Amino acid sequence: MAKTLVITNQKGGVGKTTTAVNLAASLAACEQRVLLVDLDPQGNATMGSGVNKGQLRQSVYHVLLGTAQVAQARQRSQQGGYDVLPANRELGGAEIELVDLAERETRLKAALAAIADDYDFILIDCPPALNLLTLNGLVAADRVMIPMQCEYFALEGLTDLVNTLRKVRAGLNPQIEIEGLLRTMYDPRSTLAQQVAVQLKQHFGDKVYSVVIPRNVRLAEAPSHGLPALVYDKSSKGAQAYLALAQEMLEKQPAAVA
Repeated sequence: MAKTLVITNQKGGVGKTTTAVNLAASLAACEQRVLLVDLDPQGNATMGSGVNKGQLRQSVYHVLLGTAQVAQARQRSQQGGYDVLPANRELGGAEIELVDLAERETRLKAALAAIADDYDFILIDCPPALNLLTLNGLVAADRVMIPMQCEYFALEGLTDLVNTLRKVRAGLNPQIEIEGLLRTMYDPRSTLAQQVAVQLKQHFGDKVYSVVIPRNVRLAEAPSHGLPALVYDKSSKGAQAYLALAQEMLEKQPAAVA
């Protein structure tokens, strides 16, 4: 049975999609079977995995509306070594269409249940908003990974997200827990970044991953080539950091990959 991890933060620009794509590739490099679900209408995780969002016949949009199954819509990221449930701008209309459908918050969870045994990890990349798409991701997941920059406003956004998780746990998904907080775009020369990092450790303890993702040009360049950084430049600091993150996750939770 797959471990389902939603990667989310209501604040934009914190590296959610970069994390989703590169963690998927890194887990695949560690011989894990991985499905990456793109729940963002921008389709950046799809394109960053080397899948052309402009040529999709079926996507996560069709899965949510019940006109396709995950097994039909998923595609292979040949370079990344993992599967992708892709998205494009069609998904932007799904939220309006979902409003009138039964069990609108649990449709992704139901769809993923059919293929859960095919994977060790299912990673869900969400849009930077609390909408029906993100809610489907939160309901479908066992755990939440929160990428965040070490800056003042990030702490404020984190408080909002924790409150959201409490509400989801109370009403829709009592099992969901925080898997970990991931410090992204980290600059060790910044005093503020160091201070925020200390505060995170004080409040969340071992929920903060020991691995830190640095600011890295290769991480920014890789998506334009349709490649995870691990394929684009394996020796880069960014690629190595995500590989270390995957290894940290596997070491902490051996039961998830038994």
